[in-house]
Amino acid sequence: MNPISRPYPLGLTLTADGANFAIYSETADSVDFCTFDESDESGETRTTLAERTGHVFHGTVTNVAPGTRYGIRVAGAWDPANGLRHNPNKLLLDPYARAVEGQYTWGQEVFAHDQGDPARLDDSDSAPFTPRSVVVDPTFDWAGDVGPATPLAETVIYEVHVKGFTQLHPDVPEEIRGSYAGLAHPAAIKHLTDLGVTAVELLPVHQFVHDSHLQEKGLRNYWGYNSIGFFAPHGDYSSDGEGGGQVNEFKNMVKALHAAGLEVIMDVVFNHTAEGNHLGPTLSFKGIDNASYYRLVDDDRASYFDTTGTGNSFNVGHPAALGLIMDSLRYWVTEMHVDGFRFDLATTLTRQIGSAELHSAFLTLVHQDPVLAPVKMIAEPWDTAGYQVGGFPADWSEWNGKFRDDVRDFWNGDDQVLGTLTKRILGSPDVYEADRRSPLSSVNFITAHDGLTLADLVSYAEKHNEANGEDNQDGESDNRSANGGIEGPTDDEGIVAFRSRQQRNLLASVLLSAGVPMILGGDELGRTQRGNNNAYCQDDEISWFDWATVDRGLLDFTAALIAVRRANPALRPTWFRSAPGEGQHTVTVLQAGGGEFADEDWHNPDIRSVVFVFEHDGASAFALLLNAAGNGVEVTIPEAPGSAWELVVSSDPALALDPESPSLIIGDHCFSLLESRP
Repeated sequence: MNPISRPYPLGLTLTADGANFAIYSETADSVDFCTFDESDESGETRTTLAERTGHVFHGTVTNVAPGTRYGIRVAGAWDPANGLRHNPNKLLLDPYARAVEGQYTWGQEVFAHDQGDPARLDDSDSAPFTPRSVVVDPTFDWAGDVGPATPLAETVIYEVHVKGFTQLHPDVPEEIRGSYAGLAHPAAIKHLTDLGVTAVELLPVHQFVHDSHLQEKGLRNYWGYNSIGFFAPHGDYSSDGEGGGQVNEFKNMVKALHAAGLEVIMDVVFNHTAEGNHLGPTLSFKGIDNASYYRLVDDDRASYFDTTGTGNSFNVGHPAALGLIMDSLRYWVTEMHVDGFRFDLATTLTRQIGSAELHSAFLTLVHQDPVLAPVKMIAEPWDTAGYQVGGFPADWSEWNGKFRDDVRDFWNGDDQVLGTLTKRILGSPDVYEADRRSPLSSVNFITAHDGLTLADLVSYAEKHNEANGEDNQDGESDNRSANGGIEGPTDDEGIVAFRSRQQRNLLASVLLSAGVPMILGGDELGRTQRGNNNAYCQDDEISWFDWATVDRGLLDFTAALIAVRRANPALRPTWFRSAPGEGQHTVTVLQAGGGEFADEDWHNPDIRSVVFVFEHDGASAFALLLNAAGNGVEVTIPEAPGSAWELVVSSDPALALDPESPSLIIGDHCFSLLESRP
């Protein structure tokens, strides 16, 4: 007699008798759990799940242990016109698999429909052409692991790719370069701690799929925004193999980063999956319960409602899909010890019936979940159907696209942007203050993975994505580059000096503004992608960090800025207005001549400079001088609230601060930071 199985938890749970397996499907007729003999790929053993509770099929399976490779086959109606896409000939990944081994071989076999006739079922067996789910031993020695729990006000985020960071690092052993173990290596961690960042935000590490159209061109999905396994660390980043070793390697990485005082934030892609639209492959969800996991077009159930630009949108209006997201988030916090999440195209996750909703089920569940309450939640607050900066709850932070655009415009010398620039430096009160949100709602950035690097931003006026194989038609045109009108590399000393100043100006704008700063990994090194602003498919030297050509001056400059920020509360206010118990924050905004701005001054195209004075009770005060004019500007030095002003850091190599003089000349396209000690 078989032991009694349970409908929860979903997925595979090891037991004394083998394993319990449970899977949700409202529309399936039967589900087979399939195991494979490692020594004989054709050796498949199927166990029909004998029980069903509600919409959960479940059963006990024997001869299952850590390392067992498995998949599922789901039988049911084939009726695409009504959203039903069951095909038991297709081996599917377990949505709750903790590890995945292998890659897809693209061909008719991995498509449930006949590619010549999408309404017709294909009866070829996909098993020889698909990856396997892998049973994982959940035990791990977390002894001594304590997450840093860095307050948001003290957080500095470093967005980085697991592979690209160490693939060429000379001090990381070759056998672990580009892996979780590589990121955990002392040489990699030393760079992060010397730089002074407090958190790494990892580009997607959920198991993802390399798109067939890229492989046909000899390219790969480098960024990883093509998820298929929301519980499995991506196997390609494991130096310990894909047979489950990637899980412990990821855990060891987290433990090592925590020991160094660094938090781990995951960029997660719950808005869509790698299965694409009605012409896409059937890899998992589509063959399990298509209508529960994906949003379908109401009057055309064969088609997918798409607000992600990828062919499908995950159906957060359905309890099964929403429950999977919540289970995944809790798993990564409780079992993998991560410290936060950045949600790709997060606005899609708030669309239950079409429009974005502040009180959507997704946001409500996250808000009330005690496991998720302590972790950092960061939204990319837009999708292809809408822009929602400022539209997330008070306990969320958001990638502030307005900061990126307005600060770039200012340093480009655009007219009439001084007013918006000032708001961005002060934490975007125009976006957040009316809803009683704080500056910490704003994640400030100038560059991110999606776009030009900082070095390229100041060096190219146009994108150069030729290597992507799409005739340079992919990627958004970037009309906010800060290159001074000179395209591409140059040996001209004046242009080189200008670009060096612009890099420092932009970094300073991020690191000295109210809010949560984020820098793109490699910007501090002068990393270039040769003008490619959409390097999602470049798993090569275009994307990898080149540790042989580090701009040491820029690296030291960035570390100095971060150190100043972290050491001084005046530069990182937690509220737009001072809150009880945090000390008195004051900000004064002045013209270069020393007077306050009149309303009409904000729109005067001749005014391109501004002075901020930041003060905090009992701490150093700072004067931040910004000049985006094409000429030097005389600045009346504000009265020092403490000791005489001292120069801390500047992008102006010619700046001379005379303690006896009431003014100074700040050069064209330059910033300077002065400090008055208490």
